Amino acid sequence: MSLSYYVDNFEKDVIERSVEVELDVTREALKKPKTPIYFPNFPGGPLVVNLFATRKRLARAMGIEKHEIVDHLAQAVDSPISPKEIQGPPILNNCIEEVDLTKLPIPKYYPGDGGRYITSGVAFAEINGERNLSFHRMMLTGKNTFSIRLVERDLFKMYNIAKERDEELYFCMAIGLCPSILLPAATSVDYGIDELKVASALRKNTMGGRVEVARMENGNLVPAHAEYLLEGRITHKNGPEGPFVDITGTYDHERIQPIVEIDRVWHKDYPVYHSLLPGGNEHFLLMGLPRESAMKRDLKRVVKVKDLRLTEGGCSWLHGVVSIYKENEDDGLKAIKTAFDAHKSMKRVIIVDDDIDIHDDTQVEWAVATRFQADRDMTVMENQKGSTLDPSARTPGIITKYGLDATRPREGFDASMFKRAEIE
Repeated sequence: MSLSYYVDNFEKDVIERSVEVELDVTREALKKPKTPIYFPNFPGGPLVVNLFATRKRLARAMGIEKHEIVDHLAQAVDSPISPKEIQGPPILNNCIEEVDLTKLPIPKYYPGDGGRYITSGVAFAEINGERNLSFHRMMLTGKNTFSIRLVERDLFKMYNIAKERDEELYFCMAIGLCPSILLPAATSVDYGIDELKVASALRKNTMGGRVEVARMENGNLVPAHAEYLLEGRITHKNGPEGPFVDITGTYDHERIQPIVEIDRVWHKDYPVYHSLLPGGNEHFLLMGLPRESAMKRDLKRVVKVKDLRLTEGGCSWLHGVVSIYKENEDDGLKAIKTAFDAHKSMKRVIIVDDDIDIHDDTQVEWAVATRFQADRDMTVMENQKGSTLDPSARTPGIITKYGLDATRPREGFDASMFKRAEIE
């Protein structure tokens, strides 16, 4: 299913007036951060932002309930299936050979950004029979060039394998994808696990059909129903990338990163550009939900988990809350340690009982207020590897983590003292 389908069928605000490439997307998106905003007259082509900015809408796009997303994603990771190759895919309907990226609807989001950025693009790359899908921001630097942010993960590894052979890494950047591809692309899995097969399993388990793909001339598979496809190479040249506002809403600093050269631009008929607002709700969900899935899988091995969430106040990355069915006195401590092991970037986690709605911040705070004592229930872990996105760290990536066990004590207390008063 194409992204255009969701744009047509979701309720949205439409901005008919002419807008600027720089900053206007952000201004409008921040006015209603959970509402899709559609710009039919954006310079370069129609654009949508905030499309999947709520769990409910993300789940609706896949035909499931919002509480089912995490488990469906975990199941797809455990049982991937091959995608379905089709002939005459919509993404290959139109090809631009004389590339001028400045004419595409690529916004600049914040005044201090290094330039116009692709934020929702998923890189498709293959080498030595291995395939990788992953999100990478790219800063526009010329008519056919970007600088790409490569963190030391799978695409970085592929890039270095190609570099050792004195080759450039061929890849495609797909823009405008459905959630069944977006979520697996944001999921951290071991090198060699094919996220495209995970996406196909997620699609089949939720919507009843495998992900459809097209085969490029060099044999690589790409999503058949993307809105845009940028075909190019990650070169051996380097250039500045950044500054750029990341998920914390603060500026990430400038780095020297590889230069991408784009050889062709493909697009379906009447494409809609998917804009992902940095530090916005959609950014939170697409980055945080896959990590929730991995955390839940690990936590279920040591405690009986009801639900978990990376909270929006913690940028859906740095703070988490987990509800458990407490069976043993040390279950809270076990959950704290396992949660930190499962998500290295998290700096605070709160463990609550199953009677607490973890999606209601007031209930979570109430649990801390009535069931937690710092000298007894707080775990502090110093000099831990954490997120480089945390600007408060004295040494980048090295932080102090803390966990709060806000579950009811099982020993030494009258259990009735911790029950919320109710009336029928």
